[in-house]
Amino acid sequence: MTDLTLTDQHRDLLALCAARVGEHLIDWNLIARNAQTPDDLAALLDGRLREDGTTTVQRNRPLLQEAIKDLDPFRDWVDKEVEAARKAGAQLVTVLDPDYPANLRLVPNLPPFLFYRGQLSDRDARSIAVVGTRQASEDGLRRAARMARELVEHDVVIISGLAKGIDRAAHDATLRAGGRTVAVMGTGIAAPVYPAENRPLADAILEHGGALLSQFWPTSPPARWTFPKRNVVTSGTTLGSVVIEASSTSGAKMQARIAAEHGKKVFLIRSLATSEPWAEKMIKEGRAIQVSHTSDILDRLGTAESVQRASEQRQQLALAGL
Repeated sequence: MTDLTLTDQHRDLLALCAARVGEHLIDWNLIARNAQTPDDLAALLDGRLREDGTTTVQRNRPLLQEAIKDLDPFRDWVDKEVEAARKAGAQLVTVLDPDYPANLRLVPNLPPFLFYRGQLSDRDARSIAVVGTRQASEDGLRRAARMARELVEHDVVIISGLAKGIDRAAHDATLRAGGRTVAVMGTGIAAPVYPAENRPLADAILEHGGALLSQFWPTSPPARWTFPKRNVVTSGTTLGSVVIEASSTSGAKMQARIAAEHGKKVFLIRSLATSEPWAEKMIKEGRAIQVSHTSDILDRLGTAESVQRASEQRQQLALAGL
């Protein structure tokens, strides 16, 4: 069991995320963007938002101002969830903390908090998501494994979603190559690993110094809506996403779209680009890069240090009230 002790600020931030007004929650991304510093959090607790003039702000400001009238029930609820995370051996990082993932801080739909098992690392700033369909072909599985191995040889951290198929192949190949891999979960950190067949893989990721990340409440079970949310974090925590194999209805196609919206690099391997119209279209529109060799990815990656600097600059702008 780890020492997961909430500060008052962490507890208040999580209480804002837990707060309900009728059936409505305050928009978590809005909270995250407006709680980058202790002063920003204090403003939220006073019913004030740094952002102004958007439909999201207009819709959420009344919810915020009503919720803060009595946050104590939500603080109590948060304490129970945090206790579940503590029993699972998890830790917490929030947008208030300097060790919040650097890449993720730079996207507009960042989550306000992450529960995690294992260790976060500055190395994660130089990472690539390797993703694809759960119903992968044998060729797709081999390509995913080769891609992960070759990126690991160049000190790239591999991030994926702990799903069946391509995700599993990428995580497993990274571990076999002695690399670091991080799994972004579609469940709470204290819930049973999903799918159950990947529980030994999750254990292996932790045993080899990687991490499991979750943006959900610790006891949250898998649900249809959690997996698209997971794609946002899988994209946001990386410099780019490489899609190995994905149909027009695959969640990996959704991640490619989200990565493009994030301003991240979208890499589509050649076999995908020539077999799927959606992939060919993204490349023709200049929203994705066709990959024939791993060098097509490596030549476009920055350093972990440059990402950390950009993240720190964003925090400094928040401190300056900009």
